[in-house]
Amino acid sequence: MSKRLTVDSVPALVGIIGPIVVIVGDLTASSSVPGYSLVRDSVSSFALTSLGWLQTICFLAMGLLLVIFVAGLYFNIRRARGFHAGITLLALCGFVLMLIAAFHMDHSGAPPVDGIIHTIASYGLGLLFPIATLSLASSFMRTPNWKGIFVYTLIAGVLGFGLIIGAIFGNQRGWFGLYERIIILNALVWVEVVAIHFLRLLLRQEPKPQS
Repeated sequence: MSKRLTVDSVPALVGIIGPIVVIVGDLTASSSVPGYSLVRDSVSSFALTSLGWLQTICFLAMGLLLVIFVAGLYFNIRRARGFHAGITLLALCGFVLMLIAAFHMDHSGAPPVDGIIHTIASYGLGLLFPIATLSLASSFMRTPNWKGIFVYTLIAGVLGFGLIIGAIFGNQRGWFGLYERIIILNALVWVEVVAIHFLRLLLRQEPKPQS
């Protein structure tokens, strides 16, 4: 397999690595902080703990890797209605994720605007993801070898919408941390599945003849 990996495989590889980094980093760091609960405490509040810097690094890395991953999709999927909007919004998710990592909520000594930016960016990211994926769905459906991702993309997009609406208008007192992680996991799993599919397609391509 390694002989068939080229620079064209980089976007797919980083798409696979990014979600793993975030999930492993969150589980490892969260379980190492006494008193912090994955179920009760919000993801944002972990940034204020002694290991918050690790979460910040993971989010910054995921944001950058997501932008690279989206660039790979841009050149490998047919353009259908909503394609450019979907690609743009998905890339924007990467930048917003880095914004969330840079501005912490309720951080001691930080100006109030930091918390405002963090909150707006967090809920904005929750809305951007489902809009982006649903916008890309028709392009997946019309691209040979990508049709298998179409139904799952619809499911992930609709689920993302339902979850963020529930976060805005619902009451998750006592388990808000778990609810947030379900929202994040839905997006990360979609990126992971699409990236694995992307890499498999690249590995099945015939090598180009040498000139």
